[in-house]
Amino acid sequence: MTGLDAFRDPASIAVVGASGTPTKWGYWLARGALTGSARRTVHLVNARGGAVLGQETARSLRDLPDAPELVAFAVPGRALGAAVDEALALGVRGLLAITAGVDDERGLGARVRAAGARLIGPNCLGMYDADVELDLVWGRFEPGSLAVVSQSGQLGLELAGLAADAGLGISRFVSVGSQADVTAHEVLTDLADHEATKVVALYLESFGDGRALIAALTALHRAGKPVLLLTVGASDAGRQAARSHTGAMTTATDIVDAACEAAGAVRAETPARLIAAAQLLVRAPRPAGRRVVVVTDSGGQGALAVDLASRAGLLVEPLPQAARNAIATGLPPQAATANPVDLAGGGEQDLGTYARVVDLVAASGGADAVLLSGYFGSYGRDIPAQQDRETEVALELSRSAARHRLPVLVHSMARTTTTTDVLRAAGVPTYADIETAVGALGTAARLTELGPSVRADGAWADAGVVQGADPAGNQVGNQPGDRWGHRATAEPVAASPAAAPTGFGYLAARALLTGAGIPFPPALPVTDLAGLRRAAARLTAPYVLKADWLEHKSEHGGVAVGLADADALEAAYAEMSLRLGPGRYVVEQLDRRPHVVEMVVATRRDPSFGPVVVVGAGGTETELWRDSALTLAPCTHADALSLIERLRCAPLLHGWRGRPPADTGALADTVVRLSRLAAGQPGLLETELNPVRVAVDGLLAVDALITPAGPPPGHTP
Repeated sequence: MTGLDAFRDPASIAVVGASGTPTKWGYWLARGALTGSARRTVHLVNARGGAVLGQETARSLRDLPDAPELVAFAVPGRALGAAVDEALALGVRGLLAITAGVDDERGLGARVRAAGARLIGPNCLGMYDADVELDLVWGRFEPGSLAVVSQSGQLGLELAGLAADAGLGISRFVSVGSQADVTAHEVLTDLADHEATKVVALYLESFGDGRALIAALTALHRAGKPVLLLTVGASDAGRQAARSHTGAMTTATDIVDAACEAAGAVRAETPARLIAAAQLLVRAPRPAGRRVVVVTDSGGQGALAVDLASRAGLLVEPLPQAARNAIATGLPPQAATANPVDLAGGGEQDLGTYARVVDLVAASGGADAVLLSGYFGSYGRDIPAQQDRETEVALELSRSAARHRLPVLVHSMARTTTTTDVLRAAGVPTYADIETAVGALGTAARLTELGPSVRADGAWADAGVVQGADPAGNQVGNQPGDRWGHRATAEPVAASPAAAPTGFGYLAARALLTGAGIPFPPALPVTDLAGLRRAAARLTAPYVLKADWLEHKSEHGGVAVGLADADALEAAYAEMSLRLGPGRYVVEQLDRRPHVVEMVVATRRDPSFGPVVVVGAGGTETELWRDSALTLAPCTHADALSLIERLRCAPLLHGWRGRPPADTGALADTVVRLSRLAAGQPGLLETELNPVRVAVDGLLAVDALITPAGPPPGHTP
């Protein structure tokens, strides 16, 4: 990528603060830089002079014969600014700052950019690239095909250490630190054409320009380099600050997951799980789907593996009968051949049985992955005379995986033995516990599903998409009109109106949302008894009375539903206005349609990723059920339908226990419309329609909340 060339394969490097003391950063930078001295010129700089690691040092960068292409700094925080300025004055274009405790990091980054240079750090743990012998990190890495990009240097080192334990080497390591200049998304984009990298492990605590990050992740996805993301933020703290019901239902990681889905990446829960998935993705073919067949030499281990696989969303389906018949040949009569396949001692009688059965399963057409769980890997350790034979079988497992182009995973009780080393070297991922193996397979299957459908590089905001139609051109919705006289959801979705909300309250929200094509029941504002009577005459009973200015009306007694006639409406108004005080109230016609499902549709504006749209089970118990799904906004009709299908309450929409199905097309249309409104209105912090009453003949939103980014002008209750 332009601008990062100095970090790719610099022709010369200087280490400022080089030291011969192994407990100091200057030692590790100097030692690592010198490992590449056959490829590039390496200068060591130490203010005291003398030799470091057998090489004479210069006292300052000014004493060097030429300006180095890349300078790495291991100096105290108070000295970094002057050292960087000296390098910039000499024309250095690449700077790497390990230093922590730097005042005005942003100012430092601005000076670097103004000089036409680039800076990684400060407050980072360096960088490494195996291909070009660039080693400017603490510790020692083995070359491999896993790239690690981390905001936390120490967590990045933990990932690299776990990778080493799994036999995975590092292709490139970049600790981005404070990102005063070079950002994580720039480093990620630069990996897209990095030939040695097959898989990327990413740790971030903050996301900055989230859409730029998505573009970078998408570039890696399209380059065939899966990204596994580790982050934080699943706690309740963020939910507690939200004003809407929907904001309280979602977490920071929900939004990160939506961003990952848009870009074709997957979030991992822990460093160990990330590396477990990376091992599979580096070593084995990616599964074509979610079907897994478990082969085991223990009934208990097989049953546990099947349970875990099902909970991980994998499909455990019986093998075709022909395959079962072939597998049964040569096995004891008590063997099970459906799924799981239990060898029932057949492996002990002949180690070749493991390879034969796995190959038959792989060839059956009934599996996207094979998981071998149990004692295999322990024979050579416990009975040394069997090591050669177990090694042969391990290699045959690898050949079977390659021949049938599907992953074969091994969970071995032995943990680490000669055989497990052979398996890993031959491209068969191995795991010490079954839960980790199943989790890795689930992650790989998820990445496969994200493959061709990834929508990124701004595709979610592509103006060329026909609004109100799915990718096949089908119009959204399925009804020509509804009982309120609205055109139903078959009309194209209009562009978002330019006007931002000008006041709090339900009526202001209705005005904006109606302009976006979202239907509401007829309603009129009232501020006194005379206005109330005029509204009753113009609308059809039964009525609903609402206090316009209240955000959550039910909690404050600001809504009265099912008012049968004008007398009941007047009585409710008298009680409510006495209790809540004067203000603007709303009289609305009650939605009396049968077989209604109450849903919520909402948007939030995330500081990093921008607007997201949420759909879920609605009503006053929304937060209790916590049944919601979200994606980045704007979204397509197909995206909206996919969100709806993820919900636990989706069967209610499809016609539960003989009820007629609700208009899910209209619901998806509303999701699209609200998502486009949010994307076109930067001044909207949150919008919420709750409940949205979905029936056979379309839907009606019967309450709405809008939270602008700031208080609207002239707001009064």
